[in-house]
Amino acid sequence: MRVFVTGASGYMGSAIVKELLAAGHQVLGLVRSNQGTEQLRETGAEILLGDVNDLEIIRQAATRSEAVIHTAFNHDFSKFKASCEADRLVIQALGEAIAGSGKPLVITSVLALLRDSGLTTEDDVISVISDVAPRAASEEAAAIVSALGANVYTVRLPLSVHSEGDHSSGFVPMVIGITREKGESAYVVEGNNRWPAVHRSDAAALYRMIVEQQPSQKVFHAVAEEGVPFREIAEAIANGLHLPLVSKTGDEVAAHFGWFAHFASVDCPSSSEKTRDVLGWVAKGTGLIADITYAGYL
Repeated sequence: MRVFVTGASGYMGSAIVKELLAAGHQVLGLVRSNQGTEQLRETGAEILLGDVNDLEIIRQAATRSEAVIHTAFNHDFSKFKASCEADRLVIQALGEAIAGSGKPLVITSVLALLRDSGLTTEDDVISVISDVAPRAASEEAAAIVSALGANVYTVRLPLSVHSEGDHSSGFVPMVIGITREKGESAYVVEGNNRWPAVHRSDAAALYRMIVEQQPSQKVFHAVAEEGVPFREIAEAIANGLHLPLVSKTGDEVAAHFGWFAHFASVDCPSSSEKTRDVLGWVAKGTGLIADITYAGYL
């Protein structure tokens, strides 16, 4: 199968490219920089140099491929709303390009949109709109192109997709950066809020299995650990950096975490039972706490 992958040199996209190639598929990978080009060339994938926001380029690439996996996303949180709206346009362009063809389009969403709802499952629908939670734009766009006849699948990623190499834009590195800056590792009140997590290699395998099997189920949760208490994450960071572990409450939370306070407080335990049952997906990677301790995060 020839698979078009956006964000092919990114943290998630590069793992998916390797996973697809190892399974015998051909990959057309979209990259936007010379560094990304060199990285992708080493894998043996076909290279498409361009910007994911060039909608004509991605439409053409989608029509030339048998499947599309969309992982590209601008993680500059100072431009978060604009990035989410750009993602909406990309998904709509890709979906329109393959509508009626039966080709699978796998898009990426986030489990944090289902926060504070108890144990969430693949059957749960995002109840907030993008005017309130901008990241909901991706699933809104998926619904629109699905109605047009596109064969769309959604992978919801947890707050931590961890592994060696997750040292810049991931949420755990952000927590570590705040901890180094403040000189203490903090959690909110009792720290009982939970983050679902998955190893990057397991998430990559999930994307591959969806395009190969193309099941009737349309939403999948890339979850290996249903909910790791944030206090345990903070404790692992404190131990690794030899800094005190402290609890924050009220105004202290915002003072310590700044704009990240929302994510440090999110409680979104999530199930992947239906994902495992439908696809036969088995998570094999190391757990989040072990990776924080041993995978070079600290």
